[in-house]
Amino acid sequence: MPALLTDYTLQTVLLGAVLIGVISGVLGSFAVLRRQSLLGDTLSHAALPGVCIGFMVAGARDLGSIMGGALVTAVAAALMTVAITRHTRLKMDAGLAATLSLGFALGVVLLTWIQSRGGAAQAGLDSFLFGQAAATTRADLYPMLGLVGISLLGVVVLWKPLKLMTFDPTFAAVAGLPVHRLEALLTAMIALAVVTGLQMVGVVLMTAMVIAPGAAARQWCGSLLGMVVLSAVLGAVAGAVGGLASALAPGLSTGPLIVLTATLIALISLLVAPHRGLIPQWYRQRRRRQSTSTDRILGTLYELAREHDDWRYRVEQGAVDAYHGMVTEPQLVALAERGLVTPVDHLPDEGPHWQLTEAGVDHAAAREARQRGRRRSRS
Repeated sequence: MPALLTDYTLQTVLLGAVLIGVISGVLGSFAVLRRQSLLGDTLSHAALPGVCIGFMVAGARDLGSIMGGALVTAVAAALMTVAITRHTRLKMDAGLAATLSLGFALGVVLLTWIQSRGGAAQAGLDSFLFGQAAATTRADLYPMLGLVGISLLGVVVLWKPLKLMTFDPTFAAVAGLPVHRLEALLTAMIALAVVTGLQMVGVVLMTAMVIAPGAAARQWCGSLLGMVVLSAVLGAVAGAVGGLASALAPGLSTGPLIVLTATLIALISLLVAPHRGLIPQWYRQRRRRQSTSTDRILGTLYELAREHDDWRYRVEQGAVDAYHGMVTEPQLVALAERGLVTPVDHLPDEGPHWQLTEAGVDHAAAREARQRGRRRSRS
């Protein structure tokens, strides 16, 4: 592994992958929070015509020209989507889908036309569909670094307006912020992130890099700053791990491995994040149901004891089962472990019986008092 890390090509790929992960994580966080996940997909597919136009203008596979063309068409697609949603009755998702389909279809047509003309210059141009990280050179990193720097600087300078627009666009407009211009600027910066990853990840898979780190960070963080920082870190980790995996497994494409890594991070976050993860939520709900069930059963014993005017009244377990329509032995055992009830002997031909302990009486009485207080406060 140490010898592998000294490889010039691998170092270049890792640097590019980390840059893509950072910028995708930072700007993708805003797309996730604003529920515009399809925006990244639209911009990445709409960048394909720009790739072809940049190639035709430069007459060669010049990354600067290609990225410039991709940026122009991606921003144009975003503006087209905004125009469709503002001047027609179509919703945002319909406008994004229409723009995505139109942009990608136009890109495929242009790509096919360029390849039909022949010539060595267009060789490898179709690699922008799925990315070709191995073709990245140190010279290619400079425009990528420039785009990343511009985007990060824009986020830092416009942090407060972007934050307000993300969470409450109506209040931002009332406060005098140019919401429409900020939305257009944020869209342009997301387009920068998409364009940055075209060389390594490709137009088809770049949407996952825009969304996956932000979606993963959202599960762990409750603040925008924490989410943006963590999303950048997770994006960088996905880029580095995917790049290393492709180096350790020759023949596997770097771009798809980066996307798979980012998706795996998002999946793990969705499952195990402490506050939002599916597994912790299931566990808390299970504990809550168990707690509610045991409290209800304790209340039943308390009511029966009060009806018989005997706090040591022995309640048959079968009667409790019939009342609640379930087997209550596990809950009664749990209550016994908490010292709230205790099993008692009764007649030999009858089933098990339970009675309240002194602590159980106090607990049930306090619970009933709390319930009466909540009912009075609601009325």
